[in-house]
Amino acid sequence: MDYLVNLSTLADDAALAARMRDQGIDIRRPLAPEARLVTRWIADHFGEGWASEMAVSLSRQPVAAFIATRGQDLVGFSCHESIARGFFGPTGVAESARGAGIGHALLLASLLDLKAMGYAYAVIGDVGPSAFYEKTVGAMPIPGSENGIYRGMLRV
Repeated sequence: MDYLVNLSTLADDAALAARMRDQGIDIRRPLAPEARLVTRWIADHFGEGWASEMAVSLSRQPVAAFIATRGQDLVGFSCHESIARGFFGPTGVAESARGAGIGHALLLASLLDLKAMGYAYAVIGDVGPSAFYEKTVGAMPIPGSENGIYRGMLRV
């Protein structure tokens, strides 16, 4: 099922940003020279499909994606504008880094970028952890979206 987020209710979260800094986490857009490294990491941790979506987000100008790094280690990513305009996702955090707020920080970075692009709402496609999205950004299910944009997608 797809979810809808009202972007007008979102703002920067200074406490979350400070939490990331305190943990040595940097949330930023990936640079062009990092494209293959980032997509390879995503393919290894989350599969080729998500790596393909990141490749599309990396092709946008400005890049429609964010990564989370700790030093020289990639620990998470988020994409938007990959499967369709105004869509958020996919996003993922390394198992070893989960529970630290990194997913929340990446989600907020991408959604605020969509807001800056002029979108009033964002769609989160084919939501997995619905409670997370409901709690962190007030996302709501879109009725009738069970057979959404991913319907009929080729799978290996």
